[in-house]
Amino acid sequence: MHPTVFQQVLRAPFFNLPESLRALHGIRGDGVWVGRATVERGRNPLAWLCAVATRLPPSMTDVRTRVEFSADGDREIWRRDFGGRKMVSTLYCRDGLLCERLGLVQFRFALHAWDGTIFWNVDGVRLLGLLPLPAGLFSGVQCREREREGRYEFEVEAKLPLIGRLIRYQGWLEPGGCLEPG
Repeated sequence: MHPTVFQQVLRAPFFNLPESLRALHGIRGDGVWVGRATVERGRNPLAWLCAVATRLPPSMTDVRTRVEFSADGDREIWRRDFGGRKMVSTLYCRDGLLCERLGLVQFRFALHAWDGTIFWNVDGVRLLGLLPLPAGLFSGVQCREREREGRYEFEVEAKLPLIGRLIRYQGWLEPGGCLEPG
């Protein structure tokens, strides 16, 4: 069986992760996870422009969250729904890094598993898939995934120099729901 994208990137450490992380990142085919999240957007006008370019959701508190996954081993499509606001990204492995296309921007992340947690660290960024941007500008983009009380928990924050926070969203997910909308 072909390894999933996260199995390709993390390799052996993947299999030492907590059960909820292995289940979410082990999806083959289609899956749905549901939970709750809080989203905080930056207030700087340039933060707003960047958030629009990457199709980030607006600020909202404790909203129903649903993520539909489509995974074929070569790539994963994550269709997030934060209280009715959609955010879609495509993830795949290239050269041992996790690549994520989000709107007009493509990120390359080095993933590290430590003490049951996955940390995402920016290794490279491209605009429109062509124009490389200095990775150092994106050192404030970080993601952490872990298990808490048996549930998958996530925290994502994106800050840029001179602009400040673009977005911060955090919450939890668990398997459930169905592939029907809503």
